[in-house]
Amino acid sequence: MTYESRYAIGPKEYKSLDTKGLRETFLIEKLFVEDTIHFVYTHYDRYMAGGAFPIHQKIKLETIEPLLKEPFFLSRRELGIINIGGSGKVEVDGEVYDLNNKEALYIGKGAKEVYFSSNDSQSPAKFYLNSTPAHHSYPTKKVTKADANKLELGALETANHRTINQMLLHTVIQTCQLQMGMTELKTGSVWNTMPSHTHDRRMEVYFYFEVPEGQAVSHFMGPMDETRHIWMNNEQAVISPPWSIHSGAGTSNYSFIWGMAGENMDYDDMDKSAITDLR
Repeated sequence: MTYESRYAIGPKEYKSLDTKGLRETFLIEKLFVEDTIHFVYTHYDRYMAGGAFPIHQKIKLETIEPLLKEPFFLSRRELGIINIGGSGKVEVDGEVYDLNNKEALYIGKGAKEVYFSSNDSQSPAKFYLNSTPAHHSYPTKKVTKADANKLELGALETANHRTINQMLLHTVIQTCQLQMGMTELKTGSVWNTMPSHTHDRRMEVYFYFEVPEGQAVSHFMGPMDETRHIWMNNEQAVISPPWSIHSGAGTSNYSFIWGMAGENMDYDDMDKSAITDLR
């Protein structure tokens, strides 16, 4: 287990950041380390984003004493997992769940022993992880793309035709506050979450993947009237504060996983911004 901790800042502090400062504060450049579980702990809603990358051995989700001060990781947390690699297994208190590519698993508060493994070291699983504080224990449950609530949004004419797979959402399973899903852009479409919006009662983390080699995504953030951009490569994540928009445009189509936490769980509770009002 490895980790880093990042404190939250507000929109006034954000305005003073240069490119380096912006990237150090919000960009998560490396999530997957061989045979390791790595997390970034952000003080926005105490959200944790990370990756488990088992290749040669089974790896265990351990507590992080300096941060969590609990006997085990999920003592007072819930965990969402989406596998973006080869097939693998997640073992939760002795029960084994097979996770293929783009399948999700929710683990509720109170699970004591969680292990990750790959079925084939030549095509290892890559488990993208999101975790939030939890007040109640809900059952562990696997969610496939077939189980997800699907939304078709945008159009090729506006370069944002995409499928939103709502996977770990309260309309699909029970969670305390964690919500996760996966958006897949169609060929020829590059914009996500456009028109953009903010939601002051929850924060979000975006994880970009399936970005073709040699291509990149420019992620836009900040208040609607003063946006900045962060150039991102494949399998990188970005922290989106509640006061910030979160939109991206790629030099190719791509996929991304969104995770949210906060006070509300209404997916459509947002303050929308007209494209022509962005600054």
